[in-house]
Amino acid sequence: MANTSATSESSPAQAARYHHLAPKPGSNYQQLFVNGRIRAEILYRETIGTEPLTPEQVADEYDVPVAAVLESIAYCRENQSLLNAERDRESVRIEASGRDVWPYAPMADAPGE
Repeated sequence: MANTSATSESSPAQAARYHHLAPKPGSNYQQLFVNGRIRAEILYRETIGTEPLTPEQVADEYDVPVAAVLESIAYCRENQSLLNAERDRESVRIEASGRDVWPYAPMADAPGE
């Protein structure tokens, strides 16, 4: 059975595996960051979806090395459970603070439209 603790949170040992990714002190997120400023998931999300960018395009867009984007992609694929848990916690925080409605979130369809 695989050790799930290595993939469920970012540890110093896990961060040492990466050249461009590291924990961000004081962050609410456990996931790793590139240059202490960009969550790995942000770069990863740019490479998937309906209009994905290439790793080279993402690197250019965020002014980071292509290797940092490739590390972010690998890290995110290996740590989906952590990313899912963090998104769930963020959704709860947003809803609890009332920021899940306009003007903080898209306006719901108006009645009669």
